[in-house]
Amino acid sequence: MIWLTPFGGFPLHAVSSSPAFEMKVLDPRIHEWGLPRYQTDMSAGIDLYACVDEPIELQPQAEPVLIPSGIAILMNNANMVAFLLARSGLGHKKGLVLGQAVGTIDADYADQIFISAWLRNPPGSASLTVNPGDRIAQLVFLPIVRPAFRIVEAFSATTGRGRGGFGSTGV
Repeated sequence: MIWLTPFGGFPLHAVSSSPAFEMKVLDPRIHEWGLPRYQTDMSAGIDLYACVDEPIELQPQAEPVLIPSGIAILMNNANMVAFLLARSGLGHKKGLVLGQAVGTIDADYADQIFISAWLRNPPGSASLTVNPGDRIAQLVFLPIVRPAFRIVEAFSATTGRGRGGFGSTGV
């Protein structure tokens, strides 16, 4: 068993209470590229690789493509969730985002994580090539609150906002 510490092997100092999850490496190339890890000691997410056999050409505004990450993670902790997010540089500079904006990985999901890759650029823009081993997404772990609900006819309190939604506080 290999234990990953938050920053590629640096000691757990400020995060000593962090949970330990299990990671299964499903694609042996991950060992060559380096296990998914936090790139700095203050990174919020671990980068995930494109575990594809050959380059994939993403076309602007085409259907999203599911790309295997080569790993599976078992959190097995009802108080945790993982969110699959775009890497900020690729999203901003190249237009590579997730097809569903944010991917939710539930604590009891234990199969391979797939990345829904979508090129948001306008039609007619350049395509983007995703090569084997490219870091194309990040996985961020967060604590989650699972409240109990009481069914009511009317709420016990009112707020100043009330029913305002979508732009009700300004655009």
